[in-house]
Parts: sequence; structure tokens; C-alpha cells
Amino acid sequence: MTRPGPELPRPATDTPPAPHPDGPAAEVPPAPRPDHPAAGPPHDHQPTPPAPPTPHGHPDGGGAEPRRRLHPLSPALHGAKSLVVVIAGLSWSTLSRVGFGWFAAMATVLALGATVLAVVSWYNTGYHVVGRELRVYEGLLWRRTRAIPLERLQAVEVVRPLLAQLTGLAELRLEVVGGGKTEAPLAYLGVAEAAALRQRLLALAGPAPHPGAAAPQPSAPAGPAVTPVPPGRALHAVANRDLLVSQLLTPQAFLLPFGVAFVVAQFLSEGSWSFIAVASTVTAMAGVLLQPIRRVLDDWNFRLARDEGTLRVRNGLLETRAQTVPLNRVQTVGVTWPLLWRAKGWLRLRLEVAGYSGGEADDRNRPDRLLPVGDQDTGERIVAEVLPGVRLGGLATGLPPARARWLRPLGWRAVGAGLDERVFAARSGLLTRQLTVVPYARIQSVRVTQGPAQRRLRLATVHADTAGGAGAAALDRDLDEAWWLAAELTARAHAAHRAR
Repeated sequence: MTRPGPELPRPATDTPPAPHPDGPAAEVPPAPRPDHPAAGPPHDHQPTPPAPPTPHGHPDGGGAEPRRRLHPLSPALHGAKSLVVVIAGLSWSTLSRVGFGWFAAMATVLALGATVLAVVSWYNTGYHVVGRELRVYEGLLWRRTRAIPLERLQAVEVVRPLLAQLTGLAELRLEVVGGGKTEAPLAYLGVAEAAALRQRLLALAGPAPHPGAAAPQPSAPAGPAVTPVPPGRALHAVANRDLLVSQLLTPQAFLLPFGVAFVVAQFLSEGSWSFIAVASTVTAMAGVLLQPIRRVLDDWNFRLARDEGTLRVRNGLLETRAQTVPLNRVQTVGVTWPLLWRAKGWLRLRLEVAGYSGGEADDRNRPDRLLPVGDQDTGERIVAEVLPGVRLGGLATGLPPARARWLRPLGWRAVGAGLDERVFAARSGLLTRQLTVVPYARIQSVRVTQGPAQRRLRLATVHADTAGGAGAAALDRDLDEAWWLAAELTARAHAAHRAR
């Protein structure tokens, strides 16, 4: 086994390289993660056979708390959303055929039907905490119980859409390990009740008490009189002006004048101002403007705070979010430098937390924001809070071999990877530069892969996978260096797991 070139920073250790396989790709599994249970969505199970009635009126008996329902206004909010969907589904063509009177009658009947179903659903939906599980009961003809082990809880969000803000309600969303989507959203609760339930679930999601320790007494059910917890130590607040300017410095904003000019020229040449032409034009323009506008609305009044071992994120204008993420559940930190932001020295930070759906088509729905826009100093300070001891500006990454230019003639120098004392760092991207930082303790598996072109050039890619699914990859490394790097990542992951 030959030693790789000096491009990649390495520690002064004598870790033996992993054996070279016969095939083009192989696995180098690290030690199993002690605090990571088997992945998979929360299980559905049938309720246990009913026991004799208890004073609380539910089958759990003993000192278990009674089952609680959602807020009584929940059916009204669900019915209002159904009304919007119904009116949009009937379309203008139906209005022109049947007239306004029949159209209004149809919309009213359908909306009343949706509201009745919402009331019935609310009556048969409930939740309570049993030990270290959150149980959610739902269904009328087909009863179902969702049992969510709280030790797999990754983050809890309190979301307030516009209608919920007007009525003083909130929605509680849970993110768990292995879940492909938000599990068991509780919509809707009172704001104080949602905040208190969030704190209780996060407390129960911590390490299990010692077998010899006294069992904690169950807290009283959260009521509307519960005072919300303080926001914690403030870390950063994004200026709304910077948020607006950052969205103007996007390709959509630069292409918008050309799109408007094209539409105007088309109208002047054809002389057609029909309803279909206007509707199609408005739809096309909305598609161009929608993404920047949504980002501004979602990240408005962005506030970041820290409370002991948790990170608190608050953002949103029409729909406000209050997210709480335990720092020990953070898998990776991603840094992005968009092309048009570099003149101002701005960057964007994102978190990867196990349990969030990485396959979301629109990433604005992924609650993984750490910093929507900020300068380099702010990014350094926030990364140091999330990953103690890690200096963003001090992460050294080495280039791949020169022969990798055959695969990346333009972006060869934009690719790099390096080993820090606490994290593995990998960068990529030519126009939009990206850096992914993975703590060794979060690495679940290490893979070495080769494509047909890489085999001819004796190159390979090393993947460090995390529980969140994305991880980081060292692209186009020398083959011997790739196997050395895989063995080193495996050894450091083992050591980090043992230290934890």
C-alpha cells in the first residue's frame, strides 16, 4: 500500500489502511452507535385489550394521566382550509355554467360536510404521554394508535399558520429518527399548552434515568394557564433588510426583467388579452417570483437562541415557527456561499438533523435553517456554538490529484476534503460553493465507491454517512488515499462513539 500525496491534511498516526477489495466499491462499517436505535418510522400497533374502567375513564389505569383532546377550535380551522380547497376545486368554469347562486350553495354544502367530518375526527382524536412514549389516538371506523418512543425524538416545532395566529392556536410537529415525514402532528393546541408539551417531550427524550433513581412524578397536564418558557440566550437576529437584499441577489431576481420584457413583447405582437392568456402569464410570473417571496416570508424576523443543550429558532411572518433542536442530535452543518453573495461576504448555514425528510421537493418546508444570511464572522460564531471547538475558517481541505481534472475540468480546484481534530470537512461547487462539516461521533458508515471513469484514473470517492442520510463525500481522491481516508474515518468514528 503506498502512501498518498501531501494534498490531504492528516494526523500523525500509524493507523493501518483498510484491505483493498476486489470489487469497485466496499463498505467500512464503524462501531454501532449506542444511542441510535434501529431506524424506521414510529410503529403502529393495536391498542391493548381494555381493562376495567378507572376513575380517569381510560384503559391505562394506575397513575397515568387522562387522554387529552385537541383544542375545540381545531375543527373550525380545518373546515376553513377545506373551504379554500373546495372553492379552488370548483374553478371558474363551474361558476360560469351554474351561476353564482348555485356555485355558492355547492361551496357551502361541501364546506359544511368537511366541517362535520373535521368535528367527528376531532372527537375521536386524543393524545397522552405514557412513560417515555407519546401516544396519539385517531380514527372512527378504523381506530389507530401511534406510539412514538421519545428517545428517538430529534426536534419539536411549534408552527402557527395565519389562521392559527388569529385564533391563538398552534400546531405541534415532531421529528423522529427514521421518519420520512413529520410524525403525528397535533393540530391544534393552545399556544401555552403547545409550548409546555414541547418542553415536556424534550425533557423525556433525554437520557433514561438510572434504574436506582427515583422515578419522576408525572407533571400535571398542560393547561392554558401555563407560562411559556423563556427564549434562552440570544445568539443572532437576522436583519430583515439583509434578508430582502439576499433574495434580490438571486438568479430569479436577475432574470425577472427579461421575463417581463418577453411577456410584454408577446402581448404586443399577438394583440391577445384573453382570460386564458392573462391567467397563463400570471401563473408563469408567479412561478418565477414564488421561491424568493416564500423565503422572505419564511425567514422574516429570524431569531436564533441557545438554552443549555438546545438550539431555539424562531422565524416566519404569515406562518411563524418555533423550533427546538437538541444540539446533541445535530448530524452535520452545511455552509453555502452563493455566487452573487460573495461580493458582500455573505453565507448561509443549514443543519442536518436525523428525522427530517431529506427528500422534500421544496427545501423551504424543511425546518433545518441555522442562518438564512449572514457575514463570515457571524457564521464562525454560530458554528462554534453548534460544534464546540470547531473553527469554520480553520478547516483545511486538500485538493484531489491533478488527474481528476479529466472528470472536473472547470471545478477541479473547487473540490476538497480534510480531517480536523473533531470533524470531517468536504467542499464542492464552482458557482455556488458548499462546505459540509460532519462530527466524527455522527458518522454511521463509511463507503468507498468508484465509477467507470474513476477506475481508469485510479480515483475513488469516500462517503461518510450520517443518520440524516446525506453526510459528506470526499470526491475523486487517489485510490490509495481513499482507502487510507476510509480507515481513518472509521477509527475516529469508533473513538468518538467510545468517548460518548
